[in-house]
Amino acid sequence: LELLMPVVQPAELWMESGRWEQYGPELLRMKDRHGRDFVLQPTSEEVITDIARNEIQSWRQLPVNFYHIQTKFRDERRPRFGVMRGREFTMKDAYSFDRDVASAQKSYQIMFDAYMKIFSRLGLTFRAVSADTGSIGGSQSHEFQVIADIGEDLIVYDPASNYAANIELAPAPCLIAQRQAASTSLTLTPTPGAAKCEAVAELLGVPLAQTVKSIVLATDPEKGPAQVWLLLLRGDHDLNEIKAGKVPGLNKGFRFATEGEIVEHFGCKPGYLGPVKMAKPVKVIADLTVANMHDFICGANQEDFHLTGVNWTRDLPEPDLITDLRNVVEGDQAPDGKGTLAIQRGIEVGHVFYLGTKYSEALKATFLDESGKPALMEMGCYGIGVTRIVGAAIEQNHDAKGIVWPRAIAPFEVAICAVGWGKSQAVRDAAEALYAELKAKGVDVILDDRDLRPGIMFAEWELIGPPVRITIGERGLNDGVIELLGRKQTEAARIPLSDSCAQTLALLETY
Repeated sequence: LELLMPVVQPAELWMESGRWEQYGPELLRMKDRHGRDFVLQPTSEEVITDIARNEIQSWRQLPVNFYHIQTKFRDERRPRFGVMRGREFTMKDAYSFDRDVASAQKSYQIMFDAYMKIFSRLGLTFRAVSADTGSIGGSQSHEFQVIADIGEDLIVYDPASNYAANIELAPAPCLIAQRQAASTSLTLTPTPGAAKCEAVAELLGVPLAQTVKSIVLATDPEKGPAQVWLLLLRGDHDLNEIKAGKVPGLNKGFRFATEGEIVEHFGCKPGYLGPVKMAKPVKVIADLTVANMHDFICGANQEDFHLTGVNWTRDLPEPDLITDLRNVVEGDQAPDGKGTLAIQRGIEVGHVFYLGTKYSEALKATFLDESGKPALMEMGCYGIGVTRIVGAAIEQNHDAKGIVWPRAIAPFEVAICAVGWGKSQAVRDAAEALYAELKAKGVDVILDDRDLRPGIMFAEWELIGPPVRITIGERGLNDGVIELLGRKQTEAARIPLSDSCAQTLALLETY
């Protein structure tokens, strides 16, 4: 069922769901003339759940799926690349309501399959990958990622299987099967000016994988001082903030510690921090691989010094928690243990979520089941970034001259360039006749009658990028021919005017 939900939404609904506080700075908040709070919608889970709780009373009304195509606004920290990540954009978002988990999973699969068909028909090269549910919430989600080198997201996949996931979600295995016994003594080693693991490894002539990096976070309780956390990763690995945000104690929000907090707890400025002999106790969380390292190198909590030959138990206590904290890297073992992982960049153009009762429980959206008892609706939500698709398609389909549109989303399928329009009646007659014939066949065709020089006209249509360009000029008509050129081709074919419609349709089929 199509409807249109408001761009400006009352804050009360967001307060009911709990996202008024949780959503973060991307949620643009405002007040009206009466001082009442509103938001400029980034998404519509709250509004649609409010509609459902008022409109749906019986199990006989389920399942139902509401959708709209509407303007969204997210106060992005770093808008970039035009429509690729703008703050204001157009989105198709849909919301399913079901009576039980099995029905909700069926609705989820129906929409997943529909999205697969949509992006295939759009002519895009894409992957459907498992993803984190983020601020939307729920227990299951998939992103639809268009493959492009300029993409913001990293996609992890196993070429030998169907496994694919956003790097935020991909589990990173422990790379050391078992911790070895200490073989060297703990040594305070001068490392002047080497504030990063890469510089330490180069200075000491050791592999980067022998170093351990320290990342200091903080959480702010409602009362009392901040809690400081030390996260330890191998020197050649990067922190996965999504995984860190799921650590008990960090899962309600964290920030990077201030320099003052770091000095207070470690007795040293950033760059030479480590878990050995800290000034004040902190929570120590070690990545799976770090927990099995021995004789490693870390900061000494003294400027220009690191400790070499560090070992768990002997030199420092076991960490408070051992968990997966890092991003996977190329060559890591796939989760099924059968292959190794590869990584490529992608642009997210669609996302599907199974929400369960996250919103229906918070907003008390219930229906009466077959026994007449109230039950919570099971929900899913599904979005396609309409404007994002435009940017993604361009990134995936272009050359030095301009855009090479997939036929399904090209602004025009065929451009007819009438050279000498103002001078030749024969050119006008032939161009208009072919235009009418293609139109009658259902082709989205445009006739360029601007009477420009051929070079300018051709350059503009190469920039705009329709799949097929037809050139009609008086010289060619004298020989009974026109020129037919596909956007991916370099040379035009001279074809009989009498066969131009049929050959144009055949060329279009290749796009």
